[in-house]
Amino acid sequence: MTRAFVQVPEDALPASPQGDDAAPASGPAADIAPAPAVVAQLSPRRSALDWRALLDSAVVPLCALLITIAIFSAFVFAVGKDPLEVWALLYQGAFADAFSWQNTLLRAAPLILTGLAVALPAQVGLVIIGGEGALVLGALAAAVAAQVTTGAPPLLLQTAMLLSGMAVGGLWIGLCGWLKNVRNVNETIASLLMSYIGIALFNHLVEGALRDPESLNKPSTKPIGDAAMIGNIPGLDVHWGLVIGIVAAVVAFVFLRKTTGGFAVRVVGGNQRAARMVGIPVRKWIVTMSALGGASAGLAGAIEVGAVHGAANAGVIAGYGNAGILIAFIARQNPLAVIPVAILIGGISAAGGLLQRRLDMPDATVLVLQGIAFVSILALETLNGRKFFSRET
Repeated sequence: MTRAFVQVPEDALPASPQGDDAAPASGPAADIAPAPAVVAQLSPRRSALDWRALLDSAVVPLCALLITIAIFSAFVFAVGKDPLEVWALLYQGAFADAFSWQNTLLRAAPLILTGLAVALPAQVGLVIIGGEGALVLGALAAAVAAQVTTGAPPLLLQTAMLLSGMAVGGLWIGLCGWLKNVRNVNETIASLLMSYIGIALFNHLVEGALRDPESLNKPSTKPIGDAAMIGNIPGLDVHWGLVIGIVAAVVAFVFLRKTTGGFAVRVVGGNQRAARMVGIPVRKWIVTMSALGGASAGLAGAIEVGAVHGAANAGVIAGYGNAGILIAFIARQNPLAVIPVAILIGGISAAGGLLQRRLDMPDATVLVLQGIAFVSILALETLNGRKFFSRET
């Protein structure tokens, strides 16, 4: 996982106070006068060794990309296809012309938000992988909100849908952060199980209590109506969800890098004990960042209903939440880097159909490519954790 947050060595800290967010035994947090090493490590100024962190950020994804290309090419050759032709078709289907770019950007819109669903909790040291469940529940909440506010002005309808999706997604993943704090439940396992529960709940309601009687072959909720639909960006066949995702990523980056709250988040992610020593409410930030990650996934689901499907149905369970895990890891949990990585993964997904039509390869071939990329980035992150690239001096 990326080291975007502040790290403080344990041996540089004085004895920890009792309790998770307890204040020091005497005097306010500002009067603790921690060890000089702690003050130096917590300073928001860039150190002279920042170029090594930048090297890490560039080298790991680049090496993972080269390894992925090599392994996937060998896989394609093993199944009797020409690797160069496959790569050419992937490029053609993703980035060759305006039509390809629009398909790519359509798929990238939800991927930016699901990438943030993993990247934001990671800032406090959490590995949340349950974005798919939050996405589908956010989609369901948006569809219900559209029905409840029927007849309202379009802007109010769309706002209600987006806020409902964010609220439900935030509560769903925020619960994982709360369980981590209260019962020390592993957030990775909890979020994964919550994802399965969320998808099962979505299917139960869409095929049961909330099903539109007129949806015969494909169970879905009632259509949200034209007034609630989110339109396209002028001049493009791409909906406004792309802009919303980009703005969300930029806002997240500015918050983390340019605000006091963002600095506190990075301190929590780097060393919770150090954060407690300087009076930072660790529990609050863990739950908050979990909820913000879930809200991003829920917003992606709401946009899919409001801009693509027009109702909550099985079409929203498209694996966007799972792809967000890969995107966040390749981006090293950097909200700004999530944007180009999401576009890259969106382009690969968009090109899957072209491989099927031209080379008679399964559409799931692109999933093999994504899987190889994920394993490669995890393997290199493990090696990077041994400080081969950023050795202490």
